[in-house]
Amino acid sequence: MRFGWDLHGNGKNVREGAIVKPGERLSWPRTIGFGGQHVVAMFGATFLVPLLTGFPPTTTLFFSGFGTLLFLLITRNRLPSYLGSSFAFIAPIGAAMGGGGMGSALFGIMVTGALLALVGVLVMVTGTRWIEVLMPPVVTGAIVALIGLNLASAATNNVVGGDPANPDNASVLVAAITLATVLIVAVAFRGLIARLSILVGVVVGYIAALIAGQVDTSAFEKAAWFGLPDFSTPSLDWAVVPMFLPVVLVLVAENVGHVRSVAHLAADDSINRETGRALFADGLATTIAGGFGGSATTTYGENIGVMTATRVFSTAAYWVAGIVAILLSLSPKFGALLNTVPPGVLGGITVALYGLIGLIGIRIWLDNRVDFADPVNQFTAAVALIIGIGNLTLTFGDLTFTGIALGTIAAVVIYHGMTALARVRR
Repeated sequence: MRFGWDLHGNGKNVREGAIVKPGERLSWPRTIGFGGQHVVAMFGATFLVPLLTGFPPTTTLFFSGFGTLLFLLITRNRLPSYLGSSFAFIAPIGAAMGGGGMGSALFGIMVTGALLALVGVLVMVTGTRWIEVLMPPVVTGAIVALIGLNLASAATNNVVGGDPANPDNASVLVAAITLATVLIVAVAFRGLIARLSILVGVVVGYIAALIAGQVDTSAFEKAAWFGLPDFSTPSLDWAVVPMFLPVVLVLVAENVGHVRSVAHLAADDSINRETGRALFADGLATTIAGGFGGSATTTYGENIGVMTATRVFSTAAYWVAGIVAILLSLSPKFGALLNTVPPGVLGGITVALYGLIGLIGIRIWLDNRVDFADPVNQFTAAVALIIGIGNLTLTFGDLTFTGIALGTIAAVVIYHGMTALARVRR
């Protein structure tokens, strides 16, 4: 592994028709600027996860930055990526927090991370072919879609201010303003601003909430400017593990897809060789975060968008981004500010965001031309989605299986079971 970077051209501009490769960089002032762009790009999604789950924002930001630096080390400084908070964990964390509290949720995150790291080791030894066999596109798409759509009720609860039986009209108005801002920015602008529509929506919605008197700034006013994040430790609770296990499959799909996307965009097929290391790195980063109070991590598509727009794939920019995230996490006042975001703003954002997660699953089907005239594909998707969206929950002793877990199991079992029967019939 080399920690240095070759200077791209004169270090000032990207040559016509060229890209700044992972092992290259522009001048350090420009590299720092690109690193700052990556912080902004990841921030809109990363800070939402602790707000939606009740985790400390600065702790999440700290382990996001730490995880990014760890990822770069493990992938030998060859795979540009930012590890932000994973939305796939929102539902199981919420369920675990409602039962055993934060300690139980952290234990679930740790177990998930450890399993992902083991998958990474296995991929380093065997390759990725077995993943493609276990999770063909119809299965992967169904799992991703049901995770997003399972959260529909959580989004609408935020819109009405937390109590569906007694909706808060002011909260609904703020949510509408927030959502409208996201939609307008996404289509009225281009480039980085369009990709930051979520962040812009939060800012505009927050201003609307301030005007409506829905923001309590007392905690922000009392918080210190500098200080360590709030670290916590997990508590042993095997009962929450079934709720988290399906997320491993989602993280595998996200990481494999991320590596392939970067390899394609950077025109460097050798980057695909880092797939196992990427899975291991994300798993280890998630395990460490769960061990000390942070949210789980995953590779971020938002940052791929920044690289595509700027043609700068330098890992040096990601070192800058990781360090900046850690520095921001050392301000309790910054974390207190994030915690003042009211439910209406979160509701407006999550109505769009959770729906988009569901649509990512559908896009997987479309991109891979899944044939829904085939009964195997029909029932794999149909049964998994209804179980996930309806949040069918079963309890066996101390173990509870939620809709996401049962929907994931259904997708895998139905696909492979029906495929085996079809082969016997022939």
